[in-house]
Amino acid sequence: MAKAAARFVCQSCGAVTSKWSGRCEACGEWNSVAEEAPLSQGPSGKTLGQSRGRTLPLSDLSAKEAPPPRTACRIDELDRVLGGGLVPASAVLVGGDPGIGKSTLLLQGAAAFARAGLKVVYISGEEASAQVRLRAQRLGLQDAPVQLATETNLRNILTTLDEHRPDLAIVDSIQTMWADNVDSAPGSVSQVRASAHELTTFAKRTGSSVVMVGHVTKDGQIAGPRVVEHMVDTVLYFEGERGHQFRILRSVKNRFGPADEIGVFEMTGGGLAEVTNPSALFLSERGEPSPGSVVFAGIEGTRPVLVEFQALVAPTPHSQPRRSVVGWDGSRLAMILAVLESRCGIPFSGLDVYLNVAGGLRVSEPAADLAVAAALLSAREDVSLPPETVVFGEISLSGALRPVSQSENRLKEAQKLGFSTAILPKGGKPGSAGDMKLSLMGDLTTFVGDVFGAG
Repeated sequence: MAKAAARFVCQSCGAVTSKWSGRCEACGEWNSVAEEAPLSQGPSGKTLGQSRGRTLPLSDLSAKEAPPPRTACRIDELDRVLGGGLVPASAVLVGGDPGIGKSTLLLQGAAAFARAGLKVVYISGEEASAQVRLRAQRLGLQDAPVQLATETNLRNILTTLDEHRPDLAIVDSIQTMWADNVDSAPGSVSQVRASAHELTTFAKRTGSSVVMVGHVTKDGQIAGPRVVEHMVDTVLYFEGERGHQFRILRSVKNRFGPADEIGVFEMTGGGLAEVTNPSALFLSERGEPSPGSVVFAGIEGTRPVLVEFQALVAPTPHSQPRRSVVGWDGSRLAMILAVLESRCGIPFSGLDVYLNVAGGLRVSEPAADLAVAAALLSAREDVSLPPETVVFGEISLSGALRPVSQSENRLKEAQKLGFSTAILPKGGKPGSAGDMKLSLMGDLTTFVGDVFGAG
């Protein structure tokens, strides 16, 4: 392989020559020409080669910088999930099942941001303009100052956005976009990656905020390469059960606010209505205490939420008992059943176990372990827990109960909704529990003996 030609650069004016000389021919400076080492070895087509870039300005960690300005749309649940409002030059990816209400939510959000003073452009690649206008009329948003376009060619979209320079651009959806420099069909991995990169780069370059809608796979994950979620600043999932009118907007990544924050909406004939008190909504259909029903005081992001766990334990006619879970982790349920059998001597072999989180909410925090164990034991023994009781705590494999974070906030939310008793692990920081009666448990065996009279 031929050796790469040497590169000599004048340190005064930056002129580049192929040989050294004592005097720069461009600026006339003496002894200013020096040889520059290449950035990397190898052929220039495969590596960075000889060419050097510009030096970046560096700053200290102690440098003070003002927080980014935010624009609130006055839809409190949407502002909460975004971290307090929309940040300029941010890229947001929204995913969700087909028909769950993504386009409805974004059209309502676009109208709200436009009425708050932002210049908003809504680009639809899936629907015609007449369909979007029909939805706007149904939602009562036809007078909102939102500019509408329908296009799937990425070059035309970027040209339009670069000319109009909106404060917020909504692209529905990223899977329908295609770049003419990529030889693959729209929706392919290459097209989705290229489109997301170009739109994110446009947002950072111009200061416009870009919201992209992403399709999801059958597993509920956003379709396309995982790198798309790494490119953007915020990833939101719009989730909910089709049998329920509740919809949950969950933040799984947010560079400008807390992750795992949720916003709760209710699907109505006039669109999505925000729910300001989700705990009362999730417990609204709860009747008299019944076996297998336990109220769990959880934390979703920065908000305490009370939900009801429902369990059913019945003899199985099959050789292999069923374990059915809705709204919780199935492997976590298997662990709780194993701990109950191994540490407390309570077998579940030969019994079908069904577990459900009422209201369509999905709970993922380990603090629900004790509530699940209480629901399983209540259903198995056909004994109801005392009324107005909330339960939370994490169960270890040894059977010990571990304290969880934000116990005081959980108890305050429970007391606000009229609950008078709480069962929680020892060693936590319940803070000021007010008039609530606290039952502190050290391990699962003690819990079983004190609450259900066995152990």
